[in-house]
Amino acid sequence: MQFKTERIAKETLVFLYKSLLKPRLIEEKMLLLLRQGKISKWFSGIGQEAIAVGVGLALKSDEYILPMHRNLGIFTTRNIPLYRLFSQWQGKPSGFTKGRDRSFHFGTQEYNIVGMISHLGPQLGVANGIALANLLKKNIKVTAVFTGDGATSEGDFHEALNVAAVWQLPVLFCIENNGYGLSTPSSQQFKCKQMIDKAIGYGMESLQVDGNNIVEVYTKIKALAESVRKNPRPVLVEFITFRIRGHEEASGNKYVPNKLIEKWAKKDPLKNYQEYLLKQKVINKAAITDFKNDITKEINNNLTIAFEEPAIKPNLNTELKDVYNTFTYKEIVPNSETKNIRLVDAISKGLYQAMERHDNLIIMGQDIAAYGGVFKVTEGFLDTFGADRVRNTPICESSIIEAAYGLSINGYKSVVELQFSDFITSGFNPVINLLAKSHYRWQQPADVVLRMPCGAGVGAGPFHSQTNEAWFTKTPGLKVIYPAFPYDAKGLLATAIADENPVLFFEHKALYRSVYQDVPEDYYTLPLGKANLLKEGQDISIITYGAGVHWALDTLKKIEVSADLIDLRSLQPLDTEMIFTSVKKTGKVIILQEDTLFGGLASDISALITENCFEYLDAPVKRVGSLETPVPFAKELEAKFLPKERFKETLKELLDY
Repeated sequence: MQFKTERIAKETLVFLYKSLLKPRLIEEKMLLLLRQGKISKWFSGIGQEAIAVGVGLALKSDEYILPMHRNLGIFTTRNIPLYRLFSQWQGKPSGFTKGRDRSFHFGTQEYNIVGMISHLGPQLGVANGIALANLLKKNIKVTAVFTGDGATSEGDFHEALNVAAVWQLPVLFCIENNGYGLSTPSSQQFKCKQMIDKAIGYGMESLQVDGNNIVEVYTKIKALAESVRKNPRPVLVEFITFRIRGHEEASGNKYVPNKLIEKWAKKDPLKNYQEYLLKQKVINKAAITDFKNDITKEINNNLTIAFEEPAIKPNLNTELKDVYNTFTYKEIVPNSETKNIRLVDAISKGLYQAMERHDNLIIMGQDIAAYGGVFKVTEGFLDTFGADRVRNTPICESSIIEAAYGLSINGYKSVVELQFSDFITSGFNPVINLLAKSHYRWQQPADVVLRMPCGAGVGAGPFHSQTNEAWFTKTPGLKVIYPAFPYDAKGLLATAIADENPVLFFEHKALYRSVYQDVPEDYYTLPLGKANLLKEGQDISIITYGAGVHWALDTLKKIEVSADLIDLRSLQPLDTEMIFTSVKKTGKVIILQEDTLFGGLASDISALITENCFEYLDAPVKRVGSLETPVPFAKELEAKFLPKERFKETLKELLDY
């Protein structure tokens, strides 16, 4: 192994050695504790430390790094107190996730680290969002994100590199090519000769580095980072290395040929560098002993602190409270000036005024800039707010939602338009596993609103007509809003954007241009979690939302009945107080949803009513929803699919019960 150290000061060479030694000694101690049953899991980076240490030292401390399982050197070079790392690995209070996540699955704004995501590929998209925020701030910073050769097979890898190249984001995509994705060799992961070849298709610069050579990693990444700060652009960096130990200790490495392990053992980054420094008389054996003793003492002292720290005491209120970031609603009342507008106009106006109000708000989506979006919600926005804030995106829902999360980490709000709510399936993972869990895992708000044009009734067929809110009301950490009227849509959207929690904002396409209402011209807010009692009566409670509200109103014109009609507006949080009050008064309840019936929101509302209002009921709770089929295209089939007529018949039956 050749070390080119001519231009490096002796102090730096020694510092590199000590920085390389520290994670090795920690790892050796952790492996011992693992065998003793004192920690639950370990992902060993022995033999790969030079990559994390070199990159960590090459970047500035205020630049974000997104590491992975085996990048302990990132955490040690950022000088995180060791007792906090040890407490994290034991699920103790001084860790970074309050015992809610393990090992390296944590982030910390204090040290500008975004912890690894088990799905691997998504963190590349998150790095894009962080880097985009840096570009918008013009702060001349680089973001480094790690992944392995196995994760380059994921679609998120392709999407992230493509977005970064199109937007020229200052990201170093650090690929640790260590030979295996768990047990699958690289030859079964990709066919290109080397990883850097992947950059060609994205029009992206690439660099290959000996990942076991600490001097090469440090000097090349330091120079590259300086270059990217001056000329922002993404670069794919392939680090050639090898994973000596198993994917994690429990899995072992019997699938690796012994000759291969022996070959790479000779390339150990610490031993080779140590031998070089001894040969060059930069250090001596006595100094090495002193370094080891000092680090070992630091490890043991911090382990004592972590072991002596009391275990976390579960607190139900704290656990539930931390699912969401605390949001204090501020009511903003408009003046009396109104205009009769459509639902789509109210959403557009609300979004426009939010852009005026929040100068850190970014809108992203396919065709939303010059074209104005497929439903023209953002028409004219580009001229007013510019291409930095109104951003056309490649067709890649997953990576853009990940980028939105990265923007939030780096201080920006974002609204992402999904052309159709059906298309959220291509970005389902980051919604469920990043946005929803972020605050609970490491107290990081996910300040993202996803606009979800949804619903049937427009002959759009199976791929463009779902109303899929139940996928998300099921998921703790998400808020779900579903207005039926222009007034509600504008005020609720304003609040959703002000709220730093992730919000899915459903907008029914069939209502876009068919429902009109007098709407205040000014900016105003409405509270999330509050339903609207549209009609009051004594005989029955009708609970619904979205298009169902209008079907219920039409039905009540044809059937003479004294009914409470509740428009939920907010599905998560849910206004159970209004629901229970109404049901206790009327004794009968029917719940109407456009979604297919089984597993929908109506089922949970029915269960809540049964559990909390059973003694007040005079009849079974009735649910009405669409047929258990995909949404059909033909007008006649779609009419039969939707529950409007079935609602009328079920309502009559329930009244007669």
